[in-house]
Amino acid sequence: MSPVYLDHNATTPLDPRVRDVMVPWLGERFGNPSSIHRRGREAREAMERAREHVAALIGARPGEIVFTASGTESNNTVLETVCRTAGGRGRIVISGFEHPSIRRAAERLAAQGMELVQVPPDANGTVSADRFAEALTPDTRLACLMLANNELGTLQPAAEVARRCRERGIPILVDAVQAVAKVPVDVTELGADYLVLGGHKFHGPLGAAALWVRSGVPLEPLLVGGGQEGQRRASTGNVPALVGLGEACRLAALELPERMRSLAELRDRFEAGLADVPDVRIHCAGAPRLPQTSNVAFPGLEGEALLLRLDAAGFCVSTGSACSSGRPEPSPTLLALGIPAREALASLRVSFGITNTVAEVDSFLNALHREVASLRSLLGAGV
Repeated sequence: MSPVYLDHNATTPLDPRVRDVMVPWLGERFGNPSSIHRRGREAREAMERAREHVAALIGARPGEIVFTASGTESNNTVLETVCRTAGGRGRIVISGFEHPSIRRAAERLAAQGMELVQVPPDANGTVSADRFAEALTPDTRLACLMLANNELGTLQPAAEVARRCRERGIPILVDAVQAVAKVPVDVTELGADYLVLGGHKFHGPLGAAALWVRSGVPLEPLLVGGGQEGQRRASTGNVPALVGLGEACRLAALELPERMRSLAELRDRFEAGLADVPDVRIHCAGAPRLPQTSNVAFPGLEGEALLLRLDAAGFCVSTGSACSSGRPEPSPTLLALGIPAREALASLRVSFGITNTVAEVDSFLNALHREVASLRSLLGAGV
């Protein structure tokens, strides 16, 4: 029997409908989109259709979309642009639980001379817009605030922070990788200057992402060479992956309300089913969250041990951010909330997707009850 996959915040299975539109571009349809002959023009047309679908999903104009290979590349490009434009001086303000692709890039710039300020979230997993605004100074060159936290699913006041930044003339980068196609995202309403999304988070292919850049806002290429992407990113376009990204965006735009409803039903059923588990804690349950994410602590247990037992039972979950998996340290995101290290190490992230069913949720709850009881019994016996 195939394992039940409950780690959709890490990556999602490729939608068969997306795969179907990609397959021709992996075989009989091919061409360099920079070439001017027929094959090249067809590839270019396919890429531009994909760009239109990406733009439509987030309320943007196609010319504002820059294709990249990942959210990490997109985030790094923006931070490097700001550093070069500012001559390596000035302040960068980020939240205290940004994705590592922002946090570590900002730390590298700080080591080169820029000032880095991190605004901590509150205990409910949300960054205060007022507190963020207090960190903005006249020499602030960039603000970064994710739209939805990848481990907790908590939604952040990005639109309000963007408004405060706009009043001060400070550009803001919104990492929306976890939010796009899970909740409505409109760049006009958001008011950001840069926004990042990644196709593999919503049933598109790996290796295809997009960076939205507000018209008139600077962007210097991280990759140099050819003049692709309007001189904003050198590299031959990955046509099959980008066609898949476009189709994933098109489908998400059509199906978003139903996806949100069904995902919330699965998450709520799961969390309600935890009522019978002694001493369980659902982190940030009272905060606005993505419809599919639960972060749950089982105090007294080791999250990694519980994960491995669930994996052996046929269920795939996570102990936190996929980019930090394999490390024994507690999640920096949970620590930023003031959660004790022992509780952070006892936590699991469960994230549902459109491929999951009610029957899978119920089966997972049965396995979770069984494995938690078994581990606690072993610990009680001193094993």
